[in-house]
Amino acid sequence: MTKLPASVAELLKEAESALAGHPKLLGMFLKCYPNTLETTTKLLEDQTAFVITGDIPAMWLRDSSAQVRHYLPLAAQDVELQRLLEGLIRRQIAYIHIDPYANAFNEEANDNRYDVDLTELDPWVWERKYEIDSLCYPIQLAYLYWKETGKAGVFDDSFRAAVHKIMDLWRTEQRHAEQSPYRFERIDCPPSDTLRNNRMGMPVNYTGMTWSGFRPSDDACAFGYHIPSNMFAVVVLRYIGEIAADVWGDAETVRRAEALREEIDYGIQTYGTYIHPVYGKIYAYETDGFGNRNLMDDANVPSLLSIPYLGYTTFEDATYRNTRKFVLSQDNPYYHEGKFSKGIGSPHTPAGYIWPIGLAMQALTAQEDGEILEVLDMLQGTDAGTGYMHEGFDPNEPENYTRPWFAWANSLFAELIFRTMNKGLLNKS
Repeated sequence: MTKLPASVAELLKEAESALAGHPKLLGMFLKCYPNTLETTTKLLEDQTAFVITGDIPAMWLRDSSAQVRHYLPLAAQDVELQRLLEGLIRRQIAYIHIDPYANAFNEEANDNRYDVDLTELDPWVWERKYEIDSLCYPIQLAYLYWKETGKAGVFDDSFRAAVHKIMDLWRTEQRHAEQSPYRFERIDCPPSDTLRNNRMGMPVNYTGMTWSGFRPSDDACAFGYHIPSNMFAVVVLRYIGEIAADVWGDAETVRRAEALREEIDYGIQTYGTYIHPVYGKIYAYETDGFGNRNLMDDANVPSLLSIPYLGYTTFEDATYRNTRKFVLSQDNPYYHEGKFSKGIGSPHTPAGYIWPIGLAMQALTAQEDGEILEVLDMLQGTDAGTGYMHEGFDPNEPENYTRPWFAWANSLFAELIFRTMNKGLLNKS
């Protein structure tokens, strides 16, 4: 966008007053809040919107949703933002109809792609790594947009058909080995970029949960039931039931969504927890349903840390609190501490790197003001003087970082600052 929507320009002006006592934070907010609009968004002639991730010229269903979430509170009174958000949702739904197993798409059917993978390829598809959360994010965005604005026009016949396509896929992937048509292999790559076992991933047992080939990081799952993504599916199925009841008056879709939601949630609670000798009952990151589990967390959302942010349960949930203590400790293999920061990283980036997304999510799910302010200090002190967030950084040498232009991280940081401003916390500090 060449010109910022009026509501965004007004908020940035308000921030100059609200954050006047925090000049470094103000400068970062003024850069990060409009970053998606200024650098990654394209309004198209067909009234849809194409939103790239930043330094990659493709649109991820996950990232594009997360990149605009912080604009939702301004959308009710701003028709420009409404056009962007509705246009993005319509394009996301169109992509799901093209290939519900794909995670990232091209602006046109131009055959551009990350790699020539051994899977079903389509000229619209940039990458075909199947991830549950890719299907959750557009439904979440549409639902939250409806709740903020009261506008239900996006819930048209195409959206309704996509909802059923998603539920059908999740049912199929409850019995991945027996029923799934999905296969994926990448040649000459790290093991995290491909699936073992004849392109199907390692075996899984039936649990009620739905299978995912890859994590929200786009790394392959070690075990096929990714717990945070299944939690996100539970939340989104609840949204689908509410949309079906209140907008469509469709009792059958309500029934289908509730039945699938209950089965997945049963699987999470039955197979997705672990009695840890130090922390008590916690959620695992992944499991295969055979008794194997992966005890870790990754900065990419959905994550175990983000459970209350997703809406699966609240901070008060004892299992979440135990899990949070685990993931913010050295017992999580991707929690790191350094001279300038401590927090969660990812096997997706160099060993020991911390992710601003993980730090922002820690603050967004924190209950104590002191923890939020500590995270804000770390975020301010590790931007390497750029004023922007990055993918990951070395906590001992923050000038060493990955992805200088990563809009999702900028947006999540902006959401954190917006919420903190509204809470009045920065006025106290």
